[in-house]
Amino acid sequence: MKTTVDIPDVELEDAMRFTRARTKREAIVTAITEFNHRRRMAELAKRAGSCPDMMTADELRQLRRRG
Repeated sequence: MKTTVDIPDVELEDAMRFTRARTKREAIVTAITEFNHRRRMAELAKRAGSCPDMMTADELRQLRRRG
């Protein structure tokens, strides 16, 4: 989708440097993708331990040791 956005030059330059992007578009898409990924992971982290039927890390280790 085409969108016109006024992005401060300094911020865009930093995004290009941090993402090692060759184009502005690549930097913006990478930044949005990483932002969304981090938010999804944060949502998962909030729910960690909220499923009583899930195996604990210790139970999983014991199961793996048994073969």
